[in-house]
Amino acid sequence: MNQSYIEDRTFKKLNSNKNPLIRGEYENCRFEECDLSESDLSNSTFTECEFIGCNLSLTNIAGTAFRDVKFKDCKMLGLRFDNCNDFGLNFGFENCILTHSSFYKKKIRNTSFSNSQLQEVDFVECDLTSAIFKNCDLTGATFNSTILEKTDFRTSRNFSIDPEINRLKNSKFDSSTLAGLLSKYNLVIDHKT
Repeated sequence: MNQSYIEDRTFKKLNSNKNPLIRGEYENCRFEECDLSESDLSNSTFTECEFIGCNLSLTNIAGTAFRDVKFKDCKMLGLRFDNCNDFGLNFGFENCILTHSSFYKKKIRNTSFSNSQLQEVDFVECDLTSAIFKNCDLTGATFNSTILEKTDFRTSRNFSIDPEINRLKNSKFDSSTLAGLLSKYNLVIDHKT
C-alpha cells in the first residue's frame, strides 16, 4: 500500500472524527489544536514535527515512527508508546498530560519531560539513560528493571523508585524528594524547614 508524503504543512484545529488524518509520512509539519483522540495513526511516520495544544488521547500509534518530534501542551491519555516504531525514536514533552500512557521496554535515552503529568505511566524495563524529568508529577508511575542512569529527577515529585530493582548510577535527586527512593520501607521522613 502506498503512503502519502506530506511536507512543510500546518494543520490547525483538525478534528479526526470529521476529517481523519490520512496514514502517511509527515515531515516538518505542525499540528495546532488538533483533536486526534481515538484516531488511527498506526504505521505513520512523523519526522521533525510539532504537536501544539493537541488531544491525542487513546490514539492508535502501533507501528508509528516519531523521529525528532516535539509535543507541547498536549493531552495524551493512555497512549501506547510501547507499540510504536523503535527506529529513530526521539521525542520530547512539554506541559503534556501523559497519564496512563506506556513506554514499556522503550529505549528513550535523553528524552525531556518538562512540566508534565506522568501519573500512572508505565516505565517498566525502559531505558531512560540521561532523561530529564523537569517539574513533573510522577504519582503512581511504575519503574521496575528500568535504566535510570544519569537521569535527572531533581525538580520532579511524587515518584516511587526502588533502588534495588532499577539502575540509578549517577542519577540526580533533590534532597527533599529522597523519600521517593525509600517508600518501599514505609519510613516516616521529616523535612526540616
